[in-house]
Amino acid sequence: MNQIQLPLDLSAFNKKSEEYKILSNAEKNRATIAALLSEERYLDAMERTVSTMRELRDFPDIENIEFRTIFSAILFDLAEIHYNLKDYHRSEKELDTLFKLLSRLVKEDQDRYGEFHILAMELAARIIRSRKKALDLLNKQKETAEALYEKVNSGVANATDRLAEALRKVGELLAAAGDTREALKFYSEAIKFSKKRSGRVGRKEIKMTIEMAEIMSRTRQMRERAKRLLAAVLPHAIALETLELEEDIIALMETIETLESQPTLWKAFTQSLSTQIHKAAAYAKRAAKRASSNEAEESAEETTTSEGEEK
Repeated sequence: MNQIQLPLDLSAFNKKSEEYKILSNAEKNRATIAALLSEERYLDAMERTVSTMRELRDFPDIENIEFRTIFSAILFDLAEIHYNLKDYHRSEKELDTLFKLLSRLVKEDQDRYGEFHILAMELAARIIRSRKKALDLLNKQKETAEALYEKVNSGVANATDRLAEALRKVGELLAAAGDTREALKFYSEAIKFSKKRSGRVGRKEIKMTIEMAEIMSRTRQMRERAKRLLAAVLPHAIALETLELEEDIIALMETIETLESQPTLWKAFTQSLSTQIHKAAAYAKRAAKRASSNEAEESAEETTTSEGEEK
C-alpha cells in the first residue's frame, strides 16, 4: 500500500516545546511505518502505529489542526493495516472516526485535505467489496473442507495438507466476517490436522498460530490467551531460526501490551476527542446559522433604509 503523505506545518511551534516534540516524533514514526508497510510487515507496522497513537494522547490541544492532521493520517494507516490483516470490522470503525475528523478538516482547507478524503472513501469501498467477497467465499470454502474431510477419512494421504489449508481459509473468512469465536474453532482444527500430517510444530503451524493470536487480540477478553499462545510458540520459531516469524510474534505481543496498558486513559482520550469533534461541529453549525440570521437582518435593514430614502 502507498501511504498518504500529509506534511505537517510545525512553524507555529517552539522547537523546544513538548507539542513540537510529539508531532515531529509522530511524523518520523509514520516514515518508519511506511517502510514496514512496503515490506508487508503488517504486525510490526500495527505495533508502531498503536504506540504512536498512545504518544499523541499526551498532546495538550486536540483541537490544533496539525494534531488533527497527524492523528487522521495515522488513523488511516491503522485502517489500512487492519484491512490488509482482513479485520474489516475494526477497519470500518477506524474509518468512521476518521470521517468525523476529515469532515471538518476538508471544510477548513479543501486543497490540503480533499484528496485525503477521496482516498478514505476509496478504502471504505474496498472494505465493503472485500467483506462481501469474504461472505460469498465462505460457503464455498466450507463445502471444500467437508469434501476434504471425507478424503482424509478415506485414507487419501495428500488430502490432510489441503484440509488444513481449507480449514485455515474458513477461519480467516469467518474472522473477516466478524465471527471471531467460530473462526478460532476452524484455526484450531487446521493446526491439529497440520501437526498430525507433519508430526511437529513447523513453519506452517507457527504461522497459523500467529494468525489465530492476532484474531484473539481483536477481543479484549481474549488478549491474555493470545499472549500465552504466542509465548508458547515463540521457542519453536527461535528453534527453526525463522526471523520473520520471530519478529511477527514479538510485534504482536508488544501490540497487545500497548493495547492493555492504561486502557482507562486511552478510552478517556478517544472519548474526549470524539466529544470535541461533536462540540466543534455543533458550534460551527450554530455560528453559521447566526451569521446567516445576521446577514438576513442586515439585508432587511438596508432594504428598509433604502425605501425610506426613496420616500
